[in-house]
Amino acid sequence: MKFVYFILILSLFGCTQKNLKENAMEKSNSNPHTFKLEKSEEEWKNELTPEQYYVMRQAGTERPFTGKYNMHFEEGIYTCGGCGEPLFTSDSKFDAHCGWPSFDREISEGKILERTDTSHGMIRTEILCANCGSHLGHVFEDGPTETGLRYCVNSLSLDFEEE
Repeated sequence: MKFVYFILILSLFGCTQKNLKENAMEKSNSNPHTFKLEKSEEEWKNELTPEQYYVMRQAGTERPFTGKYNMHFEEGIYTCGGCGEPLFTSDSKFDAHCGWPSFDREISEGKILERTDTSHGMIRTEILCANCGSHLGHVFEDGPTETGLRYCVNSLSLDFEEE
């Protein structure tokens, strides 16, 4: 009898689990927003490195304190690594000591799309490039500046244009 319960629980558990890639693709496919820049997954795979594809198209996260823009404080514009759209200025960047580049505001209203992310047993606000839909990271309401926001962004989702 215990064996039957074990098999039943195991089959129920197995049926409800999905891997990260399936969850990310399902989440990106369920987004009702229409992006100006639309590309096939094959085009994205050809244009991005495997690491960028994992972060930007599959909603992955780079390891903390490893991104090239984490402790980067030159003056300029941070753009989307997928489409080049300007997203943040160096004036809005600060060191949040969290391991990822942090900003307190987008460069102008409408550049960042927000949506609820319930992955990993948490409720967070995911941020995406409003132009191409690339996953950037998350925004939190614990920022130290007057905005109270902390846009926590993966370096792999960004490029930088020096002033």
